[in-house]
Amino acid sequence: MDGDILYSIGELARRTGLAVKTIRFYSDRGIVAPVVRTHAGYRRYAPEAVTRLALVRTLRELGLGLDVVRQVVDRERTLGEVAAEHAAALDVQISILRLRRAVLTAAAERAPTPEEMELMHRLATLSEAERRHLIDDFLDDVLDTVPDGPTGGSRLAGVRRSMTPELPDRPTDEQVRAWVELAELSLDADFRAMVRGLAADHLAEPPRGAPAPPRPDVVAVARDLVGPAVTSGVSPYAPQADEIVAALTARCARIHHRPDDGALRRWLLDRLEAVNDPRRERYFRLLALVNGWPEPDRLAPVLDWSLAALRTRAAR
Repeated sequence: MDGDILYSIGELARRTGLAVKTIRFYSDRGIVAPVVRTHAGYRRYAPEAVTRLALVRTLRELGLGLDVVRQVVDRERTLGEVAAEHAAALDVQISILRLRRAVLTAAAERAPTPEEMELMHRLATLSEAERRHLIDDFLDDVLDTVPDGPTGGSRLAGVRRSMTPELPDRPTDEQVRAWVELAELSLDADFRAMVRGLAADHLAEPPRGAPAPPRPDVVAVARDLVGPAVTSGVSPYAPQADEIVAALTARCARIHHRPDDGALRRWLLDRLEAVNDPRRERYFRLLALVNGWPEPDRLAPVLDWSLAALRTRAAR
């Protein structure tokens, strides 16, 4: 190799920007081997060592271990294979870091107790199967009052789909925080009892001989009839509201096959008060965020108007 250009370790350091001790370390590990040693024992490297060291530095900066780097530069494994494996590993690490950041961000906003912090972390790091089990347990509990009638099963399936969160494989921080809060709600015994009562009313079979479901619930009826009044600024205490309240009670009586009387209005008040629990609306807003659905309309203004109007007229 008399006519070949050979580089000393110092020259390699100047050409690559690596420290001499770093190149010596790679040389000792067989990653960048000298082609010859001088009589004095100094190492000499072929020009290809510059390119090889550039690749080594890039792979190391990307986080690859020395054994993998050696396999790549020795062409025992392709760059594509190694890159795919390492990218997959980084995806896992990024997912874990994203979950941690979401939990810490939520903690900063809510200032939880140590016990609440532990629960938030546990809920955020559940596996997909564990998340599914938690939600199935919640839905099994709150929907266990489904009727045994011929249409009960199909309606139950629809309700379950409309209440099931599906956290995506690569959720945003906001979706993770929404999932944690939603999961906390699903574990709350009072919230479960409230949802169980609403589900029982919604899924109750109509009287024998009545038209088959689906039928709109009182919330949908109130939204259709009261929503325009809320938007236009009609007061629930104004005389103009009488006609709207009459239409609301008449339609609910017709749908639920009951007389339009004081008992119906008391039942309607109870039902709307139960639905107007802010936790219900919060659950569905969080659900939409987790699932990437459009943000649902706020029902509180419609429900507040309906309750005020019904109470005012019940007191007359």
